[in-house]
Amino acid sequence: MNNELLKALELLEKEKDISRDTLLEAIENSLLTAYKNHFDKADNVNVELDVNTGEFHVWAAKTVVDEVEDDVTEISLEDAQDIDGKYAVGDIVNVEINSKEFSRIAAMNAKNVITQKIREEERKTIYDLYSEKKDDIITGIVQRQIGTSYSVNLGKADAILSEKELVKGENLKPTERIKVYIVDVKSTNKTPKILVSRSHPNLVKRLFESEVTEIREGIVEIKAISREAGSRTKIAVSTNDDAVDPVGACVGMNGARVNAIVEELRGEKIDIINWSENPAQLIQNALSPAKVILVQADSDEKTAKVVVPDYQLSLAIGREGQNARLAARLTKFKIDIKSETQAKESGEFDEIFRQMEEQDAYDDYDDEEFEEDGIYENPEGLNEEES
Repeated sequence: MNNELLKALELLEKEKDISRDTLLEAIENSLLTAYKNHFDKADNVNVELDVNTGEFHVWAAKTVVDEVEDDVTEISLEDAQDIDGKYAVGDIVNVEINSKEFSRIAAMNAKNVITQKIREEERKTIYDLYSEKKDDIITGIVQRQIGTSYSVNLGKADAILSEKELVKGENLKPTERIKVYIVDVKSTNKTPKILVSRSHPNLVKRLFESEVTEIREGIVEIKAISREAGSRTKIAVSTNDDAVDPVGACVGMNGARVNAIVEELRGEKIDIINWSENPAQLIQNALSPAKVILVQADSDEKTAKVVVPDYQLSLAIGREGQNARLAARLTKFKIDIKSETQAKESGEFDEIFRQMEEQDAYDDYDDEEFEEDGIYENPEGLNEEES
């Protein structure tokens, strides 16, 4: 093996991330394949490779005989003694084979073995690399549009950003740098199939993890997230450290942290709320920015009745029901929202208060009161005539 081939191996090692040992093993196998193709057998062949110099030798073990019947596995006594006069009939002689003697077809087959090995290792390397990044975000460069999907280069391989994983209304252009969430990596006979997303809720989660130090360090935890990609996301956070405001940590000074994420998401609105183990309080928080008068939550049925001031009804429901829909996904409760007037007319307003009286939930409402049974009253949300 000359220096040029050795340099080629070093280049492959760097560019393809394939170890030199693997490449040298491929060369060894290719030589054995070439020998077998040329001589019809290779059981008696041994290849020696020097990993430092790239030098190689092919040796064929031949038995010393008086009369040669198979020159591939046998050598005459006369020829053996020309190598070393000590050899006798029955001895084994290692005879070096000049690879130039291999036929052109055998050499081509050897080349194919090396090429195939390199491709296999390249596929394995790419698969292992991006499998480790599954469920994480990575920066990619938009290559081209393929039908309704996009090809995105991730550095070592191209990924597929399908139509269903796109943000509605987002128009991507070639050479544009974007952050994507790796949904899945599939091994195939060709290059591994990498599926990425711009609409997955976990994209937002990973962006917060990369932007907010307290989340990376485990001080603040993302408890739940709901998203309508390109429009709005709600995210609930909590902390066990009383000295830390989880919402404030995510917003950052002057909104720097959340604004960086909003910019990456092309203006998508983000509501950050405090998580609560009490379902009523959690639902009230999730309906932010709307104010809430009453919440009655049934943890078994996963349903909740919510009463809001009349002027807050449209805000609580949101445009085309988005605010209520995202709150329901975040809390995993089916939420029925009524205005104060609607609740009074249907009798639900008085019914909720009656249940609260029965459960002694009227102790003190100087602050917002939440009970374990999932009933909440916010006296500040009542009309003046009620308070």
